[in-house]
Amino acid sequence: MSDGLEQEPAEAARVFGDRLPVVRRYAADLAEHGIVLGLIGPLEPPRLWSRHVLNSGLLAEFLPRDAAVADVGSGAGLPGLVLAAARPDLRVTLIEPMERRVAWLEEERARLGLENVVVERSRAEDAAPGRFDVVTARAVGALTGLLPITAPLAKRGGRLALLKGAAVDAELAKAEKVVRRLRLTDVRVEIAGRGMAGLETRVLVATVPS
Repeated sequence: MSDGLEQEPAEAARVFGDRLPVVRRYAADLAEHGIVLGLIGPLEPPRLWSRHVLNSGLLAEFLPRDAAVADVGSGAGLPGLVLAAARPDLRVTLIEPMERRVAWLEEERARLGLENVVVERSRAEDAAPGRFDVVTARAVGALTGLLPITAPLAKRGGRLALLKGAAVDAELAKAEKVVRRLRLTDVRVEIAGRGMAGLETRVLVATVPS
């Protein structure tokens, strides 16, 4: 049930603008079904907006207009469904291997009327490479394992924009050899949502060789 869903923060209007009603529906659906389906833990509804939905929406500023975007390990649709709801110009492919999560993503895509979303049941390692302008992921794993499965999905000269936590600098240091092997350039950590108290998040940005 959706009892205990976090009150929508004022910043939601700033982040999502006129797309907020669609995102609001997604948040309510996830709060209602997410625990039963194993998409979120039982402690998440009281912080669903601030920890998950807004966190995902802040990534939109790193995505160029009309981009083809892959969300690796999409799970509950974070950040992919949120980005697709916030940015109708994007073409978002949700890559997810687990059948029950794929079913949720398909159903939620239909409920929200998101014609700019494709759900692909696959592991990232098995997905066809070189198709996307931007590849993203959230809460999938450390950079040493994440970079090798996300970078091949990007087009030549494409971009990675990976939502990460406070330990991203340490992760990046450990992944130095992987970065060199993949020949990633312009690798840096950006702050999304700067100035929004308690909502700032880190994004690992990198360019795939052309």
